[in-house]
Amino acid sequence: MGTISASIFLLLLSLCFTPLLLCNAAADSTTNPAQAPHSSPLLRQQRQPRRSASHNYKDALTKSIMFFEGQRSGKLPPNQRITWRKDSGLSDGSAANVDLVGGYYDAGDNVKFGFPMAFTTTMLSWSVIEFGGLMKGELMNAKEAIRWATDYLLKATAKPDTIYVQVGDATKDHACWERAEDMDTPRSVFKVDKNNPGTEVAAETAAALAAASLVFRKCDPTYSKTLVKRAIRVFEFADKYRGSYSNGGLRPWVCPYYCSVSGYEDELLWGAAWLHKATKNAKYLNYIQVNGQTLGASEMDNTFCWDNKHAGARILLSKAFLVQKVQSLHDYKGHADNFICSLIPGTSTSQSQYTPGLNFNEFLSFIPSGIIINRWK
Repeated sequence: MGTISASIFLLLLSLCFTPLLLCNAAADSTTNPAQAPHSSPLLRQQRQPRRSASHNYKDALTKSIMFFEGQRSGKLPPNQRITWRKDSGLSDGSAANVDLVGGYYDAGDNVKFGFPMAFTTTMLSWSVIEFGGLMKGELMNAKEAIRWATDYLLKATAKPDTIYVQVGDATKDHACWERAEDMDTPRSVFKVDKNNPGTEVAAETAAALAAASLVFRKCDPTYSKTLVKRAIRVFEFADKYRGSYSNGGLRPWVCPYYCSVSGYEDELLWGAAWLHKATKNAKYLNYIQVNGQTLGASEMDNTFCWDNKHAGARILLSKAFLVQKVQSLHDYKGHADNFICSLIPGTSTSQSQYTPGLNFNEFLSFIPSGIIINRWK
């Protein structure tokens, strides 16, 4: 899960800034918090004078992005910064006569799990979409990390109604501790298709491609169009051929490693939300409106992880309500409120515990004044 942890770190800013609007129970989307008579204590904290943070989060950002270079599989580029990592997995996919070279290894394994890799890609993309302008010298490295994943996901989805979701036998891989450059464990290939569906991995892959298309929309429009076109096709496959990839023939291979417990409904909602954001096509908004409740939009599951995307979908759709004034998405803001406020220290509904480190006041002071509100205008 190493790649997932790093991607979630990069999105930490956007997930922690969002609540300063969502948790302000007195202010609606047009209220200026500085003028709100009943603004929350969190917003009043944000307006206090800043003091310098004692932690080097610039260095943490650099190392988090560099981590992905250490997880790379395939033919490495000349600008590879982690020089002890060499080419590996150059015949991946050959067992199924397809090209699956590239992508990322999972954690300390030599297995490429498509489900968490796609989620990692979505999260990395969301980080750049929301806060790429603050990444400065790391922005290009973050985009390269995303492209390394999407190049692989394009290969894995090249065949219509088929997604190659895993390379490597996890059980045998876990039984043999070795460098990726030296691995001699089986490079077995596993796929989902219309006869053996995998809705959750397919919809997450669609979300990843759609989110990444937004990252490259201005800097590489041709690549962006390729990504969103593929995302549309993959989502159609996910929705048309419904079934969990971990309840069918792949169960012995994907479980207990990345077994889907939450079902696939959250990924369908998440994927539709990202396609709505990427395409502005009304059919995805209609899909969300018609299917939202059956896909668990109102379930009280305050969890956001590689297996459960409900909370992330609610936050994404809440922004569409707040910024784009899509009134039909109003209810998603209320559900997002519940999740976000459960994470923030000092709120009456806080359910989270934190390790020592940056406290919330420091967290606010580390961010340039006004950025929280400006990012939502």
